Amino acid sequence: MFYYVLKYVLLGPLLRLVFRPRIEGLEHVPDSGPAIVAGNHLSFSDHFLMPAMLKRRITFLAKKEYFTGPGIKGRLTAAFFRSAGQIPVDRTGKEAGQAAIREGLGVLRKGELLGIYPEGTRSHDGRLYKGKVGVAVMALKAQVPVIPCAMIGTFEAQPPGKVIPNLHPVVIRFGKPLDFSRYAGMENEKAILRAITDEIMYAILTLSEQEYVDEYAAVVKAQQAEAEGIAGKEHRFPRMPLG
Repeated sequence: MFYYVLKYVLLGPLLRLVFRPRIEGLEHVPDSGPAIVAGNHLSFSDHFLMPAMLKRRITFLAKKEYFTGPGIKGRLTAAFFRSAGQIPVDRTGKEAGQAAIREGLGVLRKGELLGIYPEGTRSHDGRLYKGKVGVAVMALKAQVPVIPCAMIGTFEAQPPGKVIPNLHPVVIRFGKPLDFSRYAGMENEKAILRAITDEIMYAILTLSEQEYVDEYAAVVKAQQAEAEGIAGKEHRFPRMPLG
């Protein structure tokens, strides 16, 4: 019940007022039955904008940290995310991917919409990064279509680290459902999973018109953080010339 109060009374009208999103291709989202909506991830606001604009309820897999914060603020944040239809997933450790797949398949078996960001994390620079194959595993195991989705303008409206969003036009664009039934029973074939995931990411890229990077976002973030850390140390302790 609280999900619909958020969507139609509290959060939805506010999001429409602030972001004034334009929706394209909504007819591609089925009115009933299980399906995966796979989109790019540019902003914290993506978690709420798309669900607020869809007629159907959609459940997203969200990082566990949103549900485990300390104190009253942490409890309120966790309650808010659960009310908004988010499922906590631990993204660390060897079993992280399998846990996410189990949770996602549980949603699909109920005949519901599952929202997923194949990049695995938010883009830190507005570019589209290589997708992880979990979306392909779920599509094959559940035998459901994948609807590509592009969030356009949310990076400019609320870039990483910004709490109060900017006034910037936002477009939410859905593409035609992708059918992978021709690969039924091949969810253990790594080459097939990679091909399916790349096809999904290409569909998202076509909709979003972002620059594409054929690397995982998390890896690039880690490399940049390491480089910035080294640069910071060199700035504090400059190398002395030899000789």
